[in-house]
Amino acid sequence: MGYAQQLVDTLDGVDSLLVVCHDNPDPDCISSALALETIARAVGVGEVRTAYSEEISHQENLAFINLLDIDLEEAEELHPDEFERIALVGHAEPGAYDDLPVETVPDIVIDHRPCDEPGDVSFTDCRTGYATTAAILVEYLRTLDIVPSERLASALLFALHRERLDHVRNPTANEYAAGAYVRPHADVELVERMYGAAFSPTTLDAIGEAIRNREVRGSVLVTSAGITTETDALPQAARYLLNLEGVRTVLVFGIVEDTIRMSIRSTDPRVNAGEVARRAFDDVGDAGGYRDMAGGEIPLGLFADAADDAVVLRYAAEQVSDRFFEEMHLYDED
Repeated sequence: MGYAQQLVDTLDGVDSLLVVCHDNPDPDCISSALALETIARAVGVGEVRTAYSEEISHQENLAFINLLDIDLEEAEELHPDEFERIALVGHAEPGAYDDLPVETVPDIVIDHRPCDEPGDVSFTDCRTGYATTAAILVEYLRTLDIVPSERLASALLFALHRERLDHVRNPTANEYAAGAYVRPHADVELVERMYGAAFSPTTLDAIGEAIRNREVRGSVLVTSAGITTETDALPQAARYLLNLEGVRTVLVFGIVEDTIRMSIRSTDPRVNAGEVARRAFDDVGDAGGYRDMAGGEIPLGLFADAADDAVVLRYAAEQVSDRFFEEMHLYDED
């Protein structure tokens, strides 16, 4: 039975499981955690808790959690050493994309992105032939003959469509197969309500600013969302701007409190967004991520106290735009 049976064997006889999502989890990560929880309970795990870190403020993600009545707990309030098994879903490095101590050794790692093969992890499934972690979990459900509840099927269906199928953003046959499998069990009207989550005025302003300030060189777009309180506006703007004709890689940055925050999205198979971000910004801040999405932040330092917003934004543009374009070997011809 392959991966599914290996997972069951890893959970056999286990009394408690902590499922850890990555920072600010999206529907793909959350629905995958729900599916893993379902599998764990089906094989007899008595206590299953799901944790996340960083505030979830993206309107669509909040609607997803609220409409499905999903119970997530803050990772910093839980103690990993009190659980018999720890699972990472949608990421593979403790402490890098969650609030776990960096020395934590997980027992289970499931992700659709490549990850190192850690010797001490009992079960690792990082398959790059999948474009979502949710599709991997649906495969487990099918293999183990576990029929998803309406709630779980709705969560998985929304995640599969929102992450890949709606935007035709590098889906694989696995996403289509997974969507077809969960669709008959899902509440489609509820899924449609999740799509109806409204933008806040502040988010809409930031996205509008990003559209206005865009600079395109080749297939790469870099833009500023200005000064905002909405960190989640940055990935929303990046996702939206990927729809611009000819654009394959987008970086959106903005000033949030005393930090320059960045969100990068790419559909270009030649670009590893995480590696590009690390090379461009690691000497001035913290940046990294995956092949198709990445992020980062740069402290403003002394510029945080500047009275003139224009000065702060000009400094941010100097730190971000030129560095990123140069790392992509796209130079200003003027």
